[in-house]
This record gives sequence, structure tokens and C-alpha cells, in this order.
Amino acid sequence: MSTDVPDDRPTAEQTPEAPEPRPEPAGGAGRAGAGVRTGVAKLGWTRREPGSRRFPRITRSIARPEGGGRAAAGDAPAPARQWPMLLVLSLVGLGLILTALDVTRVGTLLVGVALLVGAGLRWWLPSVGMLAVRSRFTDLVTYTVLGVVIVVLALMQQPDPWLELPFLDRTLHFTVD
Repeated sequence: MSTDVPDDRPTAEQTPEAPEPRPEPAGGAGRAGAGVRTGVAKLGWTRREPGSRRFPRITRSIARPEGGGRAAAGDAPAPARQWPMLLVLSLVGLGLILTALDVTRVGTLLVGVALLVGAGLRWWLPSVGMLAVRSRFTDLVTYTVLGVVIVVLALMQQPDPWLELPFLDRTLHFTVD
């Protein structure tokens, strides 16, 4: 039974010359799978030297982050395909403009909210375009922690803070005294 699916494996002309195999050390003879690691073989990396734990010098492809596909169809214009990233960048830009215009608390608060919006988009949407940088878990933790820290610091900004945390005041006076 044969299928007409094209084979994506490199041909002999495309594959770089493999180095001459080195003799195996006495203790490691007969190891199964010593030539190619199964996990990296799926990513398209070429062969590595037998007995070596280093990744090969030439890579064929790199795995995209989970959710790193386009947020809209491929025939849509570029801004429509990357709308989650453009939304977050627009909010950050507006926050920076407000900060430059001396409305620092609201501007900084808007930057933190933009990161929290990015975390929410990363959580709820299957494809977020360029907003997907790493795995979904790592992006969520990074965006959420940075967003919460920036929002809390914006709320504590002096003078007349909107949020007061008494334990921080005692900690500051303890370290200064």
C-alpha cells in the first residue's frame, strides 16, 4: 500500500557529510540509539557523533511555541493576523505616552494591565501569533507575574498611594534604622 505523500527527508545531496565514526569506549559498546536522540530527531536535527551528548551543529528546523500560529487566516492582512500582539503593544504604548505626559500612575497602571491582558489572551485563545514566545505555561507565568508586580507598584506610587501595605512600611523602617 503506497501513498502519494511527499517525503520531507533530505536527499543525499542535501545531507552534510557525517563525520567518521569514532570507536566506542569499552564500557559503552552496544548502546541502543547512540547515533540519534529520539526527541531531537523529531525536530529535524541531523545526526550527531556517536557517543556524544552535544546537539549537532546544523539544525533543520526549530519547533514553534505552542499557540504560535497566526491569530487569523493566512489571507488576512498582517495587522489582522497579529491582533493580540498589536492590542498589547497599543496598550503599552498608550501607557508610556501617559507616563511621558506626567500621568505616571495611570500610565504605569496601564502597562501592567496590558501584560495581564496578554496573559488572558494567551490563556483563552488557541493561536495568539507573535504573543506566543515560549510554552503556554511559561508565557502565562511571565506575563501574569510581571503584570501583577507593575500594577501593585503603580498603586503604591507616592505621593498619596492608592494602596498601602503596612508590612512594607515596617520592613523599610527596620532596614533603614
